Amino acid sequence: MNFEIKKQDDITIFKLNEQRLDTNISGLLKGEFTMLLKVEEAKKFVLDLSDVESCDSSGLSAILVANRILNSTNGHMRIASPSEKVLSLIKITQLDRVLPVCETVDAAFEDLKKLN
Repeated sequence: MNFEIKKQDDITIFKLNEQRLDTNISGLLKGEFTMLLKVEEAKKFVLDLSDVESCDSSGLSAILVANRILNSTNGHMRIASPSEKVLSLIKITQLDRVLPVCETVDAAFEDLKKLN
């Protein structure tokens, strides 16, 4: 699984450099999220999906794991730059009601900066 982590101020940006967010990587992704959010205690988290072209239910499950961890630690998460296909899935599953989706990483970053 290919990804990049960038920390800027108190915000962690996780860029998934994969075309598919599916069963093949969702387990690894859940592990990375757990390490980052529980062990390293990141509180403001941007998930950059700009390279992801498709996602399945296990991929959404991995995203929800990150959200659940952040909710338990009073953290905040934003999904950034999803493709039309991924955004459509997020809307169909109504995940956008639980997790704010931003058009760009910069927009997600600015949104999280406003929070205490």
